[in-house]
Amino acid sequence: MKCPFCGYPESKVVDSRPTDEGERIRRRRECMRCQKRFTTYEMTENLPLVVIKNDNSRQAFDRRKVLGGMLRACEKRPVPFAVLEKATDEIESALQNGLEREVTSKKIGELAMDKLKSIDEVAYVRFASVYRQFLDINTFLEELNHLLGDHSDSK
Repeated sequence: MKCPFCGYPESKVVDSRPTDEGERIRRRRECMRCQKRFTTYEMTENLPLVVIKNDNSRQAFDRRKVLGGMLRACEKRPVPFAVLEKATDEIESALQNGLEREVTSKKIGELAMDKLKSIDEVAYVRFASVYRQFLDINTFLEELNHLLGDHSDSK
């Protein structure tokens, strides 16, 4: 860290403590040349995640939309809200930890379906029916048969 007084590029950390409920770290530093002290703050960099929609438009990722879609799929189902929040957190973490800063809405939908498949099969089919835009009963039945095939393989 460059000294704000003399511009020397070397400094040492004298004191370090968390602030803002652990969101940032306050560091007291001492310049290795002029011995003056100064304060720096360190925080994680949150790079924005951009969603590429089906029409190729782009918008900022909104976790509330993911959670809302999963909530609609779980209406009148015995799925606790905390479970859906945790699944949404896991989806958001997977996207943030990925290397891409732009992600397709299709990938987000696939991640949500994967989570719902293990949470509640009825909610999974509901979500899939909207997400995959089943055109007729045959495509819907294909998805159900696929789900039943997976279910029987696990037994």
